[in-house]
Amino acid sequence: MLEEGQIASGLLLPDPDTAGKSLGEAPSVHPTAQVRDSRFGRFCEVGAGTRVAESVFGDYSYVARDSDIIYTEMGRFCSIAAGVRINPGNHPLERVALNHFTYRSSAYGLGEDDAAFFDWRRSHRVTLGHDVWIGHGAVILPGVTIGTGAAIGAAAVVSKDVPDFAIVVGVPGRVLRYRFSPEIIAALHRIAWWNWPHEQLGEAMHDFRHMSAEAFCAKHDPSA
Repeated sequence: MLEEGQIASGLLLPDPDTAGKSLGEAPSVHPTAQVRDSRFGRFCEVGAGTRVAESVFGDYSYVARDSDIIYTEMGRFCSIAAGVRINPGNHPLERVALNHFTYRSSAYGLGEDDAAFFDWRRSHRVTLGHDVWIGHGAVILPGVTIGTGAAIGAAAVVSKDVPDFAIVVGVPGRVLRYRFSPEIIAALHRIAWWNWPHEQLGEAMHDFRHMSAEAFCAKHDPSA
């Protein structure tokens, strides 16, 4: 418990979820998570109850608990909240039967699985740029590309490509607005801080925390 006066005095306490956590070269995968045929960069994390299959995580990207990600390639610094579904399977609407038995046939003793069905899913990968944030419970449908710096609102269903730095909300997902002006977006692409070395990120931590986007770009844009 906090000692009396700690809050009133403005004492800053560390986040309990961060205490004791140390990310590094190898991904941090919760014991209850399931990972299959996937690759991870440095400082990556997979939360409790999450499933990841045939996917690639760029450096610093993480997914929280109870999410499901398959056939997905994401850039660096992506933030995936709890309960997110990326690239869910579609049942074959054009067939007279929607059930698994027509493509997962071996489980029912009805012959071999439909390899072409699964090859179609693999060919419709989801792609995330750098520093993408996907909110709680969002669903990203097959084949969608989400641009760098985009934010997807909680419970949104994204069926179309999302531009860089757009904020998408709703069902179906629509662009609500852009995070920054076109000039700031162009400057951020020139800066490309998501490609900075680890040490440079630490050196610029004060700027990330306290500068406005305009001030950050004025300081770090190589063309400024």
